[in-house]
Amino acid sequence: MKPNCKFLSTPRAIAISLLCASFPTLAQTAAPSHAAAVIDSMPQAKRIDQVTVSPDGTQVAYVVSGELSIAPISGGASRPVSVEGRLPLREVSWSADSKQIAFIADLPGDIPSTQVWTAAIDGSATVKRAELKGFAETPHFSPDGSRLAVLFIEGIPRVAGPLEPMTPLAGVVDDKIYEQRIATIDLGTNSLTQVTPADVYVYEYDWTPDGQAWVATAAHGSGDANWYVARLYRINAQSGEMHEIYVPKWQIAEPHISPDGKYVAFIEGLMSDEGVTGGDVCIVPIAGGTARNLTPNIKASPSSLTWTSPDRIILAENVDGNSGIATVGILGGTVRTLWTGEEFLGTNPSPSASFSRDGTVTAIKRESASNPPEVWAGAIGQWKRVSNINAGVKPAWGEMRNFHWTNGSTHLQGWLMLPREFAPGRTYPLVVNVHGGPSSACASRWDSRSMGAESAMGYFAFCPNPRGSYGQGEAFTRGNVKDFGGGDFRDIMAGIDAISKQYPIDPRRIGLRGHSYGGYMTMWGETQTQRFAAAVAGAGLSNWVSYYGVNEIDEWMIPFFGASVYDDPAVYAKSDPMHFVKAVKTPTLILVGDRDGEVPMEQSVEWWHALKTMKVPTQLVVYPNEGHVFGKPADARDYFVRTLEWFDEWFGKVAPQP
Repeated sequence: MKPNCKFLSTPRAIAISLLCASFPTLAQTAAPSHAAAVIDSMPQAKRIDQVTVSPDGTQVAYVVSGELSIAPISGGASRPVSVEGRLPLREVSWSADSKQIAFIADLPGDIPSTQVWTAAIDGSATVKRAELKGFAETPHFSPDGSRLAVLFIEGIPRVAGPLEPMTPLAGVVDDKIYEQRIATIDLGTNSLTQVTPADVYVYEYDWTPDGQAWVATAAHGSGDANWYVARLYRINAQSGEMHEIYVPKWQIAEPHISPDGKYVAFIEGLMSDEGVTGGDVCIVPIAGGTARNLTPNIKASPSSLTWTSPDRIILAENVDGNSGIATVGILGGTVRTLWTGEEFLGTNPSPSASFSRDGTVTAIKRESASNPPEVWAGAIGQWKRVSNINAGVKPAWGEMRNFHWTNGSTHLQGWLMLPREFAPGRTYPLVVNVHGGPSSACASRWDSRSMGAESAMGYFAFCPNPRGSYGQGEAFTRGNVKDFGGGDFRDIMAGIDAISKQYPIDPRRIGLRGHSYGGYMTMWGETQTQRFAAAVAGAGLSNWVSYYGVNEIDEWMIPFFGASVYDDPAVYAKSDPMHFVKAVKTPTLILVGDRDGEVPMEQSVEWWHALKTMKVPTQLVVYPNEGHVFGKPADARDYFVRTLEWFDEWFGKVAPQP
């Protein structure tokens, strides 16, 4: 299940951040509400989709809302890079000699069609290398620069990925699977060859230093579902022959080969979503064998990595809700922290950074609740700002604070935003925002739609990181295995109690909301307590039995519950909101896309039907042609306007406590 408050601005490989809202049939016809006015008054910061530094550490390429620029790190003006038709660009990659970049352009239309381009940094004309009928991503130059590899799904009728709107079932349902394969483009002839087998879906890959092979994470079957059971392979770059290197216990991501070609480093951990990475850094010989965990018992969640020498790895990580950069040697020893800070680094849902070949220069997107995103580059912790795309954009919300509390012996962390016009002497509502995942984390990020807007409405806004989240190591992330709605929910309630002791919270005006896992926790939470005055469940999961049969990513549940719902129904039943639905009294708004494959619409319909039957105030809004993450800006606005209006309405029915 995907994280809350994340928006997938371009297909899958870019940052995830929830969008939602309205179609003409859903449009507001009355005068704009206070909530609508607040949403519309929020500062508009441009988004940064990708930042990547050249291997020699002299240049940085970055994509802002589909527009690509290259800038010298030493200072000076950036240079835009565009293609014919000024198509939106994504997925930038550098050649090993730092003289070229490759990138993807998306053609307009409902059916994916993409172009692969290269450009020299000397300013000469861009060159179109391929036009592909299907979805493509992740271009990488071969080490000698003669070929370009790309992940390609030929003929797929929709943008790839489980977040995207699913193709509706109709007629005789077949089992056709569109596999993502590694294809190569010969840069001398621009001829394309699909190399990996037609029955295997490749998720991530890296060239070996000699250019004769790749290491990759891959699985047979549906790409959306089987990422959770992907294995590590070595693949011949000419024949496509695959040799299994490693079979993980959990999920794996970020495969990277050492500069001497001897080892593969990767991150393994309990992950609920492809692209939302956290776990331990491990290495395995490229010939296969036993993997070694380089970060056992680390109180952080590594999320991206790069080799800086044959015996050293540098990594980005979530540390107690903050971003961090650290280094570790492959011979053992402690993980050495190089930098930590409140700012969120990177363009992925988890912290990330781009490093030069030797690791001395870093390029990042840097943002926080008080500072909009910009591109920075330089030595770690000594970065200088490269971009100036959001100059003058200021927050329109209150102060963000890193908040800590305990639940018994468990130490916990989250982010608390104060009301914009906070003043002592009065009480305020509190809205609890539960992140998605559950393997994810709240961070201090520029957020004008959820916590920022809640603050501007005059609420405290709280985003907790309960057990199951990233930031405190793998044992903590695995803390809700076979216990959804147990310890994680008690952690959240303990956080509410701790905030209420330190801040002037009106106990009669507390709201609960979330999307995906956050939507599930909202539905679950209102079965467990009457403390919430209102609730908003986005893409929530209400019934584990029916959910198991209709979702598109059923493999994700096995590591969290230990078995399928058919083999061990009891472990699911104790965490099933529908089993306890008669306890619900909380007014509930339910929001969902009608083509959601991760948490299908029917889950929301079931919850709405049950609450309506029991005379609980409720409203269901279904957004046509939207998936798990909404792609239409109008739908984004409507989703959050309705959310704020719901809290405003039900908080307004309670006289404020003095």
